Amino acid sequence: MEIYQVDNIRDKKEFLKKLKVHGGGVSIMAKKMELLYFYIKDLKTPAVNILKQDALSIGAELATPSGVIICEKESYDSLLIGTRKHIEILAKKELSQPFGLKKVAKELEEFLKSKEYPIKIMGIINANDDSFFSASRFMEKDAFLKIEEMIEEGADIIDIGAVSSRPNAVNVSKEIELERIKPICDMIKSKKLYDKISFSIDSYTPSVIEYALKSGFCFINDITGASDDEVIKLAVDYGAKLIIMHMQGTPQTMQDNPCYDDVMVEVSNFFEERIARCEALGVKREDIILDVGIGFGKSLEHNLTLLRNMRHFKKFGCEVLVGASRKSIIDKIIPTPTEERLAGTLAIHLQTVQNGGVSLVRCHDVKEHYQALAVLHSLSI
Repeated sequence: MEIYQVDNIRDKKEFLKKLKVHGGGVSIMAKKMELLYFYIKDLKTPAVNILKQDALSIGAELATPSGVIICEKESYDSLLIGTRKHIEILAKKELSQPFGLKKVAKELEEFLKSKEYPIKIMGIINANDDSFFSASRFMEKDAFLKIEEMIEEGADIIDIGAVSSRPNAVNVSKEIELERIKPICDMIKSKKLYDKISFSIDSYTPSVIEYALKSGFCFINDITGASDDEVIKLAVDYGAKLIIMHMQGTPQTMQDNPCYDDVMVEVSNFFEERIARCEALGVKREDIILDVGIGFGKSLEHNLTLLRNMRHFKKFGCEVLVGASRKSIIDKIIPTPTEERLAGTLAIHLQTVQNGGVSLVRCHDVKEHYQALAVLHSLSI
């Protein structure tokens, strides 16, 4: 007899099937193999005590501050710890409880319903001369060659923009933006490259977006987070997927002392409001992709908090995108010039994928990401 510890069982059901576990037991056991954590803010003290007892009664746990048992304060923050099976039981149990626990139960149910999506790579092409990473800048003929290269390297989507959104970027008129992007759109349309790969337009200008959609693009990457109803309506009219990004401020102001009471709560509330707005105008939830906007109006700690907890945003039933490619977050952790940030980029992107919250990786270096994700997948089965 031999025994060894097993880690990184990403596809738990597949692992159990290979072990030849009886069919009915696979789903039951898989739920017991996944440990989940939920941070609950400002829960009324009686509710904290009830939830603590209910959690303990089924083998889960609620970590609470000292003083809860004697009700020193009206409300407390706490950490709920349990397997997926525990959380399913608690969600049903708390539906009949008072003091706000019914809302907790419904929130937990939303998390449990989150979908799994296959991992996809989105390559980046910038049709302008001032993007923060010079190696991502391609104009006309060079853009065509880069598209062909990214297709060969394994990209699933290519995101093309003509205006820099780096901090303090210069404002560009919609006429100049269209002038920059038009030759690339025309080339994609004439060569029917949209039959080979999906294209995304990185813009929030309706006239530019519509020109791209007419050229065969099927994604809209909007850094303003669907703030313009006209952009939302274009997504509906052309059946395009809409990427909603969170940004505090504008590219010109976003890094002027960004401030949040709680970045997770505020970004989550932003997505909830924007998703509702998009759905009201006809966008299907499955056509919405969420991007927390790493580096867009966030400090280092804000960015790290969001990256550590990307899984939270799956609760909306949308795909979640991570885009930290060569960004200054890496330089703030360890001083590194932009041209040398590939290793840091891969570390961030692989960790967020491994954590289970991300399905779309936006990057400059397609070949390296394709290889790294393939290896990660092999290690995680």
